[in-house]
Parts: sequence; structure tokens; C-alpha cells
Amino acid sequence: MTRDRFERGLFRVLKPLVILFLFVITAFPFVYMVILSFRDIQELILDPGSIWPRSFTFNTYANVLTRQGFLTFMRNSAIVAVSSVAVTLLISIPGAYAVARLRFFGRRQVHFVFLAVYLFPAIVLAIPLFVLFTMLGLRGSLLGLILVYIAQTVPVTVYMLRNYFETVPQSVEEAAAIDGCTRLSTIWRVVLPLSKPALMATGLYAFMIAWNEFLFALLFLVEKRESWTVSLGLSQLAGSIEIPTTVLMAGSVVLTLPIVIVFFAGERLLTEGLTAGAEKG
Repeated sequence: MTRDRFERGLFRVLKPLVILFLFVITAFPFVYMVILSFRDIQELILDPGSIWPRSFTFNTYANVLTRQGFLTFMRNSAIVAVSSVAVTLLISIPGAYAVARLRFFGRRQVHFVFLAVYLFPAIVLAIPLFVLFTMLGLRGSLLGLILVYIAQTVPVTVYMLRNYFETVPQSVEEAAAIDGCTRLSTIWRVVLPLSKPALMATGLYAFMIAWNEFLFALLFLVEKRESWTVSLGLSQLAGSIEIPTTVLMAGSVVLTLPIVIVFFAGERLLTEGLTAGAEKG
């Protein structure tokens, strides 16, 4: 047996084993969290070492969604996340197109200025924003939180969309201009249909940030429980000694599951959008 054949055979055996090992260590915490969320707390206390429960119960989810108020929290998070995504894309699309296509002074540096926002830790911006929103009367409102998330996501979405817009052939836009399209109609009829993967990627990115973010939600909404987002509700469960572990796990599943569903629903477009424009950007 030659060395080449030995290495090929070894890799053929090791490849599925390594993939299986990585899948198990990655998926096991989430699977165990889901299993715990369906277990009865008395059974867990009596037999904490068992992985698979003897019986399943939905009382934990009923507790989380009704008694703990997670239905209201999920509604607030959905409003914040969807609004942030819509306004972010509405601002980022013309901004990214301008950086990609128009010629103006500082064009090459403007996207680096956008990304410079991420050089500052969120905690540095927290106190000035808290004081500003208190003066404007936006503390405790979902509108103020939406404005913060838009400011967080617009710079990086402009950068991502700019890279993709530069991969759209200019000849297609020139042909649309010859047919009588204005600049705005060219963006709407030509550029956006060709940029669906990038739009999906940036939209999912903004959605995940708005759904999972905790610091600013805690800072602005902690005094008004009816405006809490789902991340604040989960932190309340985690910080209470009266809440059973199974209920906490049910709350974690409620927080995580929408993101998982949205991610896998748009996984193909997300991958294309993140990688497209990498060579030309």
C-alpha cells in the first residue's frame, strides 16, 4: 500500500467520525435544553442524572408563556426586531448603493467610518444614550430601543450591501437607463431583485441582533415590565431562585427557537449573501 492510498483511506474513515463528533458536541447542549424543558421538576429532583425523561409535560411552557408573561415579551421582541430590520434596510439600501456606484469625495473611506462605530464597546455608549433618551422621554418605550438597534446595525449592513452591489454588472443598470429607468427605478427593478441573497443576509443579521440583545433592553426598559423583550424575561427567570430549572429551560427554548427557525429557513440565501462580493469587495 502506498502512502497516498493509506492517507486517502485514513481520511475516508476519520472524516465522518470527526463530523459526527463535532455535531454531537455542538448539538447536545441544545438538545439537552429541549429535553429538560419537557421534564417534570419532581422527576428531575429524584433522578437528576438521567438524560431521557420517563414522561413529557407541557406545563413548563404553559407556565412560561402565561404566568411569566413570555407571550407579551415575544410580541415586544417581534415588534422591535421586525421594525429594526425594515428601517435598517430602508436606510442601508440607498446608502450602500451610493457608496458602491456614485462618485464623491471620501467615497473610499466612508464605509470604514461606518465600521468605526464598532471600535467602541456598547457600554461606552450606554450612559450617553441613557441620558439622551431620558431627556427625550423615550426611556421605557420600544421606539427608543428600535432607534438604538437601527444605529447599531446600519453601519455594518451598509458595508455588507456595498460589497454585493459592486458585484452587480453596471451594464445591466446601463441597459435599464437606456430603457428609460431613473436611478431609483433601476434600484427597485434591477438591483434589488439581483440582490436578494444579500438582503436576506443583512436582514437576518439585523433581526438576530434585535432579538437577542440584552444590554440596551435592560438599560431602557427595566422600569416598565410590560415593555420587556424576551431576553429581559429570560434574565428574570435565571435570576430567581423560585423558578424551577425546567421552566428556565422552556424560556431558553422560547428565546432560541425563533432564531433557529428563521436561520434555517433562509440558510441558503444567508450563505450566498455573506460570501458574495468577497473577491471584489
